[in-house]
Amino acid sequence: MKRLENRIAIVTGAGQGIGKAIALGMAREGAALVIADLNEANAGAVKEEIERVGGKASALYTDISNEESVRGMIDATLNEYGRVDVLVNNAGIIQVGPIQTLNVEDFEQAMGVMFWGMVYATLAVLPDMQARGSGRIVNITSVGAKVSVPHLLPYSCAKFAAAAFSEGLRAELDQTGVKIVTIAPGLMRTGSYLNALFKGDQANEAVWFSLGSTAPGISMSAERAARQIVSAAKTGRAERILSVPANVLARFHGAFPGLATEVLSLVNRLLPSGNSRRAVRAADTGALERPWLAALTLLGRHAAKRFLQPA
Repeated sequence: MKRLENRIAIVTGAGQGIGKAIALGMAREGAALVIADLNEANAGAVKEEIERVGGKASALYTDISNEESVRGMIDATLNEYGRVDVLVNNAGIIQVGPIQTLNVEDFEQAMGVMFWGMVYATLAVLPDMQARGSGRIVNITSVGAKVSVPHLLPYSCAKFAAAAFSEGLRAELDQTGVKIVTIAPGLMRTGSYLNALFKGDQANEAVWFSLGSTAPGISMSAERAARQIVSAAKTGRAERILSVPANVLARFHGAFPGLATEVLSLVNRLLPSGNSRRAVRAADTGALERPWLAALTLLGRHAAKRFLQPA
């Protein structure tokens, strides 16, 4: 798939963040986009932005964790366009907090969006892709699918499951013409930290996570990440880990898993240790209003405006 011109692409979670960046990148390549998102207003705004630059797009309300909603999204796409050439399973949520603050529902919610949502959408498009002997399914996992980081257990569990599904599926479909691409990004500057959910010591959890999600050298710009994802979709490569820090972390863990776990144990000692089970968005903790933190997260706040992450 050297070109995306006249291809039909669905991007889940494309109403904001990296999903929006991917959708815009594919639209620039000439693909017709289906913007699938739980936030109808954001999905509509991305659709309009694509159309303003001469692209073609549709916006569909989709609850990716609900199989019936996903089936409806795929059926609507097939009815309008007749086929799906590219599916990007991108929708995700972020929950941050120590294990004593988490409950079963946190894990169920993470799995529902980032694992089951991927499975529902993939199984819905596969029959048509296999019948045509052509297609791309791009699964956005995370470096969190390579290394389970403290205070991000629901996220990492869902991403590990998503990576297993993606890698195994590629092997099974190797001779069918349908290529499965696994993307493992590190931290990206999309502004998503503003709407991440924090438990425990919510304010201080938001501080460390916000700094990591915005700092140059640690985080990657959404535009750059999207270009690499679109390129991987076209070539059909098996896997791409985005950003140098993510590559270093994943390879270090692969080579020295025991030592990596010991290092992460030391990191865990430095993280906040509150006990509140109430989930609060970073933007609602008040921590981000501190002048020094506002200055250090300037790039993240600019990204939040571009990628529809309201504070």
